[in-house]
Amino acid sequence: MDKPKYRSALIVGTGPGLSASLARLFSRNGLAVSLAARQTDKLGALAGETGATAHACNAADPREVAALFAALDAAGRTPDVVVYNASARVRGALVDLPPDDVRRAVEISAFGAFLVAQQAARRMLPAKHGAILLSGATAGVKGFALSATFAMGKFALRGLAQSMARELAPQGIHVAHFVIDGGIRSEARPVPAAAPDSLLDPDAIAETYWATLQQHRSAWSWEIEVRPWLEKF
Repeated sequence: MDKPKYRSALIVGTGPGLSASLARLFSRNGLAVSLAARQTDKLGALAGETGATAHACNAADPREVAALFAALDAAGRTPDVVVYNASARVRGALVDLPPDDVRRAVEISAFGAFLVAQQAARRMLPAKHGAILLSGATAGVKGFALSATFAMGKFALRGLAQSMARELAPQGIHVAHFVIDGGIRSEARPVPAAAPDSLLDPDAIAETYWATLQQHRSAWSWEIEVRPWLEKF
């Protein structure tokens, strides 16, 4: 059974956690990697390690997203794998949330995903080939108290993914939404000694993304959940 062959990946919302793990994994598997973030000053080491190019982009700005894809086209790095890993949250009581901050957070978590997916799909449709992967969270299926903003953004992201999958899968584009149901281990968030399996390993999550990319078209998943084995359902 033939596995899909991908050549170039774009990761939007790159940081030191899951995005970095994805960049390393994609690079090891022979993909040319491009990284995009609002600030690129901390991406130098990762770019050097993976051979990636780094691009400054505000994912919630239509002009900046269009310019990002145009730059990749010009460099011969038009992606056939696009990962949207950007999000924002404003935590607090509903009655106290600053409306402008809420708008901004939802724009980053959801509207930015639409902008990136739209640019990606426009390039993938002529070839009827590509994959768009959206990083979700527990908040996309269950809203928590004091976290309305994050729930709004992640619920919208999940709805976008579901609609995109139904529209684009028949045209050869694999759309998948990942519910990351738990915290992700990082240098800033180490695994507690008393609960060694309580946080997800970003490298393990990246492997799940890669396995999803390798699915045969006759059995594509549109949504995948990952969680620690001791996470409460």
